[in-house]
Amino acid sequence: MSHAKGGRRERELVNALDEAGFAVMRAPASGAATDRELPDVLAGDGDTFYAIEAKSSAGDPIYLTGEEVEALTYFAQNFGAKPRIGVRFDREDWYFFHPADLHVTDGGNYRVKKETALADGTDFPEFVGDSAKVTLEEVDQPDAGPDEDVVRVLNAVKQGVMDVEEAAELLE
Repeated sequence: MSHAKGGRRERELVNALDEAGFAVMRAPASGAATDRELPDVLAGDGDTFYAIEAKSSAGDPIYLTGEEVEALTYFAQNFGAKPRIGVRFDREDWYFFHPADLHVTDGGNYRVKKETALADGTDFPEFVGDSAKVTLEEVDQPDAGPDEDVVRVLNAVKQGVMDVEEAAELLE
């Protein structure tokens, strides 16, 4: 990833987090002011605080060194933030991962493939609290259907056995 493109993507993320109501700042010279690496973005909404390492790619898998992830985790722990890896592939939105959820290569580096980001990553609306992820297992749960007692009362009204006022009292 070129530095210019990476900087553009980081600014894009900062602007999106700002629009979502987060106090946010970018550390454009990550590591320049100290011997320790800094995260690319710090964001908080008063309740939740994130230290984010942002990476983007045209489509190839995104790799992070073990040192990058270790530095992010160390900083986040000391700062009181949640460490997150933010990834963005061209023509896709941002997806977020806790470092522990990333694939670790045999060489000790971390990898995120595009298909993994789309399938398992936390998308931007969920990340900022605008939506919640629903799994296929949750969607596939059989609907218990309407309450049996309510159905009986409504059928009694329909059949003329019970008047509407009596039904309303029972259903209160």
